Amino acid sequence: MSIKTAVVLFNLGGPDSPAAVEPFLFNLFNDKAIIGAPFPIRWALAKYISHKRAPVAREIYAQIGGGSPLLPETKAQAEALEHRLGETFRCFPAMRYWHPFTVEAITAIKRWGADEVVLLPLYPQFSTTTTGSSMTEWKRQAALQGLDLPTREICCYPDQPGLVEALADLVRRGYDEAAATGKPRILFSAHGLPKRIVDKGDPYPTQVEATVAAVVKALDIAGLDWVVCYQSRVGPLEWIGPGTEAELERAGHDGVPVVVVPVAFVSEHSETLVELDIEYRHRAQTLGVPAYVRVPALGCHPAFITGLAELVRQAGPRTERVCRC
Repeated sequence: MSIKTAVVLFNLGGPDSPAAVEPFLFNLFNDKAIIGAPFPIRWALAKYISHKRAPVAREIYAQIGGGSPLLPETKAQAEALEHRLGETFRCFPAMRYWHPFTVEAITAIKRWGADEVVLLPLYPQFSTTTTGSSMTEWKRQAALQGLDLPTREICCYPDQPGLVEALADLVRRGYDEAAATGKPRILFSAHGLPKRIVDKGDPYPTQVEATVAAVVKALDIAGLDWVVCYQSRVGPLEWIGPGTEAELERAGHDGVPVVVVPVAFVSEHSETLVELDIEYRHRAQTLGVPAYVRVPALGCHPAFITGLAELVRQAGPRTERVCRC
């Protein structure tokens, strides 16, 4: 009898309508991995911040149809991965801050009758604020719902060969396009983190740098001009840098075209479709950057899906944690 393997795809999630924006933001800021204050204070802060930011966030999502495309993109990746793995595997999206939540994924897994579970974050680089938070929520809900199956955790895969191949392929295409206006500079743009989180030992920037190093090596372009930078800074805290916007200013000053690569996002969402495609593109034009080429997120790139399938196939029938960092 074949073993049925449930593959849980962790991701952030996103509001599916304007009405969902504020509760989505509340769930985000009420996460202890995001705001570490004790519960009553964290809850009050989350209510205040989500209410204050909701109008601006709704305007952002209005530019891409009123909601996030993250769930449809994740479902497409799930379908592609199932096709690659075969009929004894099924993928279940488990979003951290909006439907389908982790508890919904667990319900679906129990209904399907899985024999084992593989936890696969769609965050290639580990952070306590992403993979760490999703893993914690999984363990909490699995205990509450009585799900006791052999489970394997894949914590990170910053230099997985399929991931690197897919990124290098997409970057090379963008580079060739931008090269028509001069020698391009590649901006590997990742979502930022407050510096205090990194100072506590979060490995995220180190793993982002590992991904970029592997992609640059795969590109094998002599004299390649590139930099790692970080986007999406919010609030008064000091964040890791350099900032993507600061790198656009430098490119404008140097008069070089840019190729912007979402190196830590595997799916399109507001940070790529609005922040990179609209806001930063406009900023680049204002700064006189000769060309602005944005590389698409990995999505269902065949090499990326193959890489994910290789990670899943390593799963054994016991509880263990696998780290490629």
